[in-house]
Amino acid sequence: MKLLEGKTAIITGASRGIGRGIAQIFGQQGANVAFTYSSSEAPALELEKELTDMGVKAKAYKSDAANFEQAQALVDDVVKEFGAIDILINNAGITKDNLLMRISEEDFDKVIEVNLKSVFNMTKAAQRTMLKQRKGSIINMSSVVGVKGNAGQTNYAASKAGIIGFSKSVALELGSRNIRCNVIAPGFIETEMTAKLDEKVVQGWRDNIPLKRGGNPEDIANACVFLGSDMSAYITGQVINVDGGMLT
Repeated sequence: MKLLEGKTAIITGASRGIGRGIAQIFGQQGANVAFTYSSSEAPALELEKELTDMGVKAKAYKSDAANFEQAQALVDDVVKEFGAIDILINNAGITKDNLLMRISEEDFDKVIEVNLKSVFNMTKAAQRTMLKQRKGSIINMSSVVGVKGNAGQTNYAASKAGIIGFSKSVALELGSRNIRCNVIAPGFIETEMTAKLDEKVVQGWRDNIPLKRGGNPEDIANACVFLGSDMSAYITGQVINVDGGMLT
């Protein structure tokens, strides 16, 4: 039995990394997938083909979730093309790390815009359809950094902590319409980006994780499947740390 059979999901920032992993697992679980990318067109089209070859409907959209008008247009296009929005995964995000004394106003604002305002834009746009359907699952991607903070990441931590507060408020607002909103807080997830880091540094991080390994996109994707499926029908307003025990 496929847990997401017949459901339609929007996933932002899915051309690579965690977003791509989520899209692949969702396709395997029977979901139709609309996903966004910003500049990586070739990987996005490859993913679209990979998903359609699984027998599900899939479409890649070049769209900036941090832009209010583009987010609304995207949602309108998805509803027209797919007919429904059962799951929204706000995954798009960036980092511009620096110590507070060195960080520029521009870099602070950009991270807040891309990471946090995009969640507002997409959730506000998608809620109209979910309210009409009287059902839906919104999954917002935070980070362990949003839970505990991290030196050199004041902008990123603020954006990811903001997602948690936003999501808990949305859960309270929309719960009576059978719309759930939850948060996933990934820990150290190994992707093509972390593969470029010094192996000794990466191993040091692994050694400090109770499970003694970094996570992978599939670990995050499996949590998304749970929150997007009917298995989590009585769960809303929660933050699930997928971190190998980092915050234990």
